Amino acid sequence: MKTYYPYINGRAWESAGQPVQDVINPYTQAIIARVHLATAADIEVALASAEHAQKAWGKTLASERESILCKAADIIERRRMEIAKVLIEEGGNVFGKAMFECDYMISTFRIAAGQARDVRGETMPADMPGRISMSIRQPLGVVAGIGPFNAPLLLNGKKLAPALAAGNSFILKPSPYTPLAALLFAETLEEAGLPPGVLSVIPTTNEAIGDTLFADTRVKLVTFTGSAAVGRVLSELAGRYSKRLVLELGGKSPVVILADADLDYAVRSAAFGIYFNQGQVCMANSRIIVEAPLYERFCAAFAEKVRSIPYGDPALPTTAVGPLINPQQADFIRGHIDDALAKGATLLAGGERHGTVFEPSVLVGVKPGMTVYQEESFGPLASIYEARDYEHALELANDSRYGLSSGIITNDLQKSFDFALRVQAGSVHINDNAFDDDPNAPFGGVKDSGHGKENGRYSVQDMTELKWVTVQLGERQLPF
Repeated sequence: MKTYYPYINGRAWESAGQPVQDVINPYTQAIIARVHLATAADIEVALASAEHAQKAWGKTLASERESILCKAADIIERRRMEIAKVLIEEGGNVFGKAMFECDYMISTFRIAAGQARDVRGETMPADMPGRISMSIRQPLGVVAGIGPFNAPLLLNGKKLAPALAAGNSFILKPSPYTPLAALLFAETLEEAGLPPGVLSVIPTTNEAIGDTLFADTRVKLVTFTGSAAVGRVLSELAGRYSKRLVLELGGKSPVVILADADLDYAVRSAAFGIYFNQGQVCMANSRIIVEAPLYERFCAAFAEKVRSIPYGDPALPTTAVGPLINPQQADFIRGHIDDALAKGATLLAGGERHGTVFEPSVLVGVKPGMTVYQEESFGPLASIYEARDYEHALELANDSRYGLSSGIITNDLQKSFDFALRVQAGSVHINDNAFDDDPNAPFGGVKDSGHGKENGRYSVQDMTELKWVTVQLGERQLPF
């Protein structure tokens, strides 16, 4: 049984009074490791070392930061099978999803390496004679990231890598369910040559730590991925402490399938968009909206597809849907299904659980007033809705408090671009499902799905301070 500690000031940090947490394999429920959790005193050390280290790190040459981030990408590439094993055992990831995260992270670090040389301002015309007017970007200082369990490599790394590229230090608070993936960043970046103190990883179950990160003036920005409910709490804290905040929250993402779509492709695309990673994806297209002429045929074909999806042990390469993160999440999805059935919905396929594995499931006849209509299930559960026509489909797509991602499958170019302009979502994917993310594209939502953008230069913009600088050539003419 391997034991882990918080990573602070360049080393595994042992201190008095650290609670111990077991790390549980979601599929077998076996204990796979033990992690010592950071205490309030440990957090203070992390903050102090982050502030101190950033002063030197922020002055390093862009080429130095670029080199370290490139080395980190190479290390992840070299260790990708080992890292994938951690994701499978700790998070219940199926093999394909674990490899996807590794490959995404390699790209994320290489893109961040390029961004280290592209932190730039601009010059602008001045309304005064003899003046040169310009802007420059400087690191914020200490950035804190609070990450989720569902993609602990991808969603933590896309916060960490741009922050380092911009010259910030970073404190990472991972999900209590997946601390091992987060601690892999510490191993990787230490090997790559990152100076001590620039990165701290603080596993903890103490929710008061979130208050600490917001209240402390040394932390200049908090970036969070998680539920809308927690996002609202963090928004209140950000207002109280005048803290910069980037929120990537939940979703109830639609994919609209119009009558002219190819049925086979639409079925396969929509199924992948909801059942990838057991539906534990914020941008999963849990709402499938089908135009009336295609609706009946689509429902029959989709139900057949769902019944064919292999589920079970994530360690098997043939498994497409693995376990949920814990038994409570399986109970949560069961509650969504039972509530919908009691209020008149119909279950087309699935609906059973096997330990923490929940069968790929699909409902029809879902209406307002059912919990699943508005609330995110965060599991392998889809609802299919019938739309009278395109305008009704768009209306249904926008009938949500969330607005993270969306997709539309049609051969009608006019309608697809109209949809892109009018749908209330941070991302629109034409001739595709709602599940998509690219480490070089702006990612983020609207409405209750959060605010701010992640990835590449879009993260760097949030993680730097834009400063206005002028140079007066000769003496400025003054009124007195």
